[in-house]
Amino acid sequence: MNKTKVLIIEDEKYVLENIATLLEEEGYVVKSSSNGFEGITAALQFKPDLIISDVMMPGMSGYDVLKTLSENDATKSIPFIFLTAKVESEDLRKGMQLGADDYLFKPYKSEELLSAIESRLKRINALREGEVSNKEEVRRHSYSERLFITTGTQPVLLKINEIKFISAENQYTSVHLTGGKTLLVRKSLSYWENILPLNEFLRIHRSTILNMEYI
Repeated sequence: MNKTKVLIIEDEKYVLENIATLLEEEGYVVKSSSNGFEGITAALQFKPDLIISDVMMPGMSGYDVLKTLSENDATKSIPFIFLTAKVESEDLRKGMQLGADDYLFKPYKSEELLSAIESRLKRINALREGEVSNKEEVRRHSYSERLFITTGTQPVLLKINEIKFISAENQYTSVHLTGGKTLLVRKSLSYWENILPLNEFLRIHRSTILNMEYI
C-alpha cells in the first residue's frame, strides 16, 4: 500500500479538494493547507515526501513558502511542485532559483499532475539509494561550458548555451539547438537535469527542460 505523504497548499477550495481526492484515490496520504502559513506548519509536523503548492496566494506566496522551507534542515530536501497560471520567464526563474523541482501550468490534466509527482519521487528515491554513482557524469556544468556527447556512434562537442530545450523521446532525449539543429541522445531527462546549470535551465514538466533565455 502506498504510504507516500503529499502536502497540498492551495487557497482555492475546489482546486484543493480536487487534488486531494485525486491523490487519495491513488493511495497517497494527503494533508491539505489553505494558505502558506498553514502549509509551513504542516510541512514541519506532517513531514511530507512531496509538496504541491500554488504560487499566487494571499498573505504568503508559494515562493515565500519554498524559501522558508528551504532554509530549514528538516524540510529543505522535500521535492516541491508549483501550480501556476503565470508563465512569464521571470516567474519561472524565481522559482527555479529558490529550488523548485517542477512547474505545472493551469489548467493541467490529472495525469500530468500524477506523472509529475511520480517523476519527482522516483528521482529523490534514486538519489537516496545511491543509484547516481558516477560523480563525473553528474557534475553540474556552467552555462559557457562545452560537453562531449554521443549521437549514435558520433561524438559531438556541444555548447551548453546553444541548447534551447530538451524533450523526452522514450529511451532518448531530443536536444534542440539554436539554428534549428536537433540531436538525438541516449540520455534521460534526469541526466540533463543533474548536469545543466540551475540558473539557466528549468524542467517544467516530466517531458521537457527549457533554457530560460529562449522563453
